[in-house]
Amino acid sequence: MRSFSLIFKQFSRSVLLIACFAFLGFSAHAQGDAAKGEALFKAKCTSCHKIDQILTGPALGPQLTEETDDKYLIKWIQNNQALIAAKNAKAVAIFNKFEQKSMTVFPELTDADVTNILTYVRADWKTEQDQKAKGGATPNGQPAAATGPSNTVILALFGVIVLAFIIILVLNRVIATLERLLLKNQGALITEEEVEGPVVDRLAGLKKLAKNKKLVFFVLLCGTLALGSWTWVTMWNTNVHQGYQPVQPIKFPHDLHAGAMKIDCQYCHSGAYKSKNASIPSLNVCMNCHKVVKTESPEIHKIYDALGYDPQTQKYDSTKMKPMQWVRIHNLPDFAYFNHSQHVKVAGLKCQTCHGPIQEMKEVYQYSPLTMKWCIQCHKRTNVDFKGNAYYTNLQQVHDLLKDGKPVTAALMGGIECGKCHY
Repeated sequence: MRSFSLIFKQFSRSVLLIACFAFLGFSAHAQGDAAKGEALFKAKCTSCHKIDQILTGPALGPQLTEETDDKYLIKWIQNNQALIAAKNAKAVAIFNKFEQKSMTVFPELTDADVTNILTYVRADWKTEQDQKAKGGATPNGQPAAATGPSNTVILALFGVIVLAFIIILVLNRVIATLERLLLKNQGALITEEEVEGPVVDRLAGLKKLAKNKKLVFFVLLCGTLALGSWTWVTMWNTNVHQGYQPVQPIKFPHDLHAGAMKIDCQYCHSGAYKSKNASIPSLNVCMNCHKVVKTESPEIHKIYDALGYDPQTQKYDSTKMKPMQWVRIHNLPDFAYFNHSQHVKVAGLKCQTCHGPIQEMKEVYQYSPLTMKWCIQCHKRTNVDFKGNAYYTNLQQVHDLLKDGKPVTAALMGGIECGKCHY
């Protein structure tokens, strides 16, 4: 019994020592002044980098969270070209990863300056992630997407279950050993008969485990929790198509048109600010540019074929025209009413609030879950701006009439607007 205590004490010390080293490793980031780092970041870095989005360079938040060697980062930022010229393996790998794009060197920045920048970026990124986890608005003013439990939490729970199972087995083995020692000291040790082979030994072990009521209860409890969790998640995600990305008849790169070319979303989806539907643009809208732009592209020739257009004669043949069968991505159930104009024109929301970073998508996919919970969370977070809004100004006038006891007709409340009936 004493030897067991000594072993357990030594084991505990080892675990504590390892945990201390791990904590020191995780907290090894250099500490600096985030306020000074913010000023330097805006002056030196914003032309090529954002913290949460890819610009000319990568998004710095996740990059600097993964990279923990601050001494190397200081050398890289001050003079990355020298590291590449010296054939530093890490520097060459980064250089090749980003298609050999050269980064500006900053020899004027001191080690303390770079440390301040790193501290600011990590602090800002951590704040943004915490706000997303709490379901709040992100720093750029857009509502955070509703998310379920993180993979880390699920893995941690699974690890706790496995650890508890191992502890139970170890404790059972220790108890059995102590019982045997006690019986031996009392001279009442019962010798077991020789088993006939490993198969019989395993069967005996399984029977012994099956008779352990605590172990059986623990296994049944874990199984019930796992099955219940799986059932709940499956039912909760029924008819939720987040991430749905169908193959379209024409490969339309939004990252090129809305991102690199800076074309406004409503140039194509003109119904977003004036009607319930954002509307799918006519192929004639594409022809405004592609009569002369990228005429050799096979994807552009699909537009020509659908319109019956001959690029050689620049004439249309109506007998060869055929509709373009786009695949719908965002689809609400019939009982849910959503009006684009109320959100875009009245509320002043950006398309990215619901559709995500559309300007970065090579092919569009459903970014948000579009569930009732997600909509309600957004409505709870979004403040209403009454100033300079004709809709709310009219609503205020109606309220004033009601307070004064004057009659209010349906027309005053928008009853003769076309969209009330024709949607």
